Amino acid sequence: MQLEEFLERSAARLPDKTALVCGARRLTYGEVEAQANRLAHALIALGVERGDRVAIHLDNDVEAVVAIFATLKAGAVFLMVNPTTKADKLAYILNNSRAAALIGPGRKLRALDPLWSQTPHLRIATGVGEPPAAANDARKKFVLFEEQLALFADRAMPPAKRCIDIDLAALIYTSGSTGNPKGVMLTHLNMVAAATSITTYLEMREEDVVANVLPISFDYGLYQVLMTFKLGGALVLEKSFAFPHAILETIVRERVTGFPIVPTIAAILLQTDLSKYDLSALRFLTNTAAALPTEHIQRLRGLFPSARLFSMYGLTECKRVSYLPPEQLDIRPDSVGRGMPNEEVYIIDEQGHRVGPGVVGELVVRGANVMKGYWELPEATAERLKPGPLPNEMVLHTGDLFRADDEGWLYFVGRKDDIIKSRGEKVSPKEVENVLHSHPAVAEAAVIGVPDAILGQAVKALVVLSAEGTATERDLLKHCARHLEDFMVPKHIEIRDSLPKTGNGKIDKRTLAAAEA
Repeated sequence: MQLEEFLERSAARLPDKTALVCGARRLTYGEVEAQANRLAHALIALGVERGDRVAIHLDNDVEAVVAIFATLKAGAVFLMVNPTTKADKLAYILNNSRAAALIGPGRKLRALDPLWSQTPHLRIATGVGEPPAAANDARKKFVLFEEQLALFADRAMPPAKRCIDIDLAALIYTSGSTGNPKGVMLTHLNMVAAATSITTYLEMREEDVVANVLPISFDYGLYQVLMTFKLGGALVLEKSFAFPHAILETIVRERVTGFPIVPTIAAILLQTDLSKYDLSALRFLTNTAAALPTEHIQRLRGLFPSARLFSMYGLTECKRVSYLPPEQLDIRPDSVGRGMPNEEVYIIDEQGHRVGPGVVGELVVRGANVMKGYWELPEATAERLKPGPLPNEMVLHTGDLFRADDEGWLYFVGRKDDIIKSRGEKVSPKEVENVLHSHPAVAEAAVIGVPDAILGQAVKALVVLSAEGTATERDLLKHCARHLEDFMVPKHIEIRDSLPKTGNGKIDKRTLAAAEA
């Protein structure tokens, strides 16, 4: 099975059923399928080949969903780029992936004129709402999204299949320890397997209405689209949770049954008076990205008595690893559960041997959901994908430390690397440090994660100014905001006279983190 068949099969069964609600716009499965087919034919006519990468630089909107399925139907590989991504990082991702096409808001793309000369592999730029450039460039095609749909209005059927399930479906860029994001390669098989397993343990069904406020450039948000369409449910797509009361009114109006959250959203919900909202239709809540505090779990269950709460753990490289059945919350609220269906997980020591209950070691994941590797990074891939217990197989070494109890329930201990998880997003300290170092007043910078009741971890920067440098913490925050996505901007910046060093002269982050903790 291929990923685009989630839409195709639901459209064949339920053409007149509401598939997508986005603000005032409501589309049926038949309408989403028709638009995706037209755009797929347009992409092929513009020169998109099997296996080409298509970057989708859009906010949570109808066009983003259509673009995902159109790219898959065209036999290409989609990659979602966060809409807050700045031009320099966008250029890096486009060049690293050698993207053939970019789909984004026309007005925003018009402001990125320098990008066209910096991206030699990019052949097609498609603007939503208006053309992406004032005039055509001989090296690139600039087209309007809406015009392409109109040009192929008579193409109601999908193009002939170009792929099989072991071909790439998506590249999902995630922060790397080097400061540059890494492209996680996921095949149709990987993503179908993950979606099938998750919908199985969540017991999702055709009648479900899922409200998604998470960015679909974040894999947790992306899978809400895929899983809902797989089952023929309805997806209520919102841009964010910035206006909680408006979202809650939508949840009531649409009779939402499923609501995926992260700890930040949970913290906001716990500070909101929910008594005036009829949330009785909610059947399940899910949480991942970072663990919910035990107190928050209990309070959420009191606020949503009719909803089952699933506490989960995962990582982009395999989408999801484990889940804790709701009936276990009272017994072991600090556990992240067991491996999900059709997956094996186990813990190993530094020699690669499996460990017993209570022993801390690295978690290993074995299953069809495990990524193919990192895009053109064989050394980084070899660090994560290693030979498994059976001949000729590779398993995922997560880099995360766990222990298991006598019954096999998993407990997260910590991360082997220093990647920060804030607001459900991965933040590379190196990437933030690179931006800080680009400020002329900064001599040294160290970025660490510090405990935060709402964010899970907050990004904190400790900075030493150069002898001639003059800058305030506010100046440095503004500098970061100009060059980083919102979730990467430090919550705290502290200017110090010096930073501790290790014996080999490196900044001692362990000492810093221990002091902050």
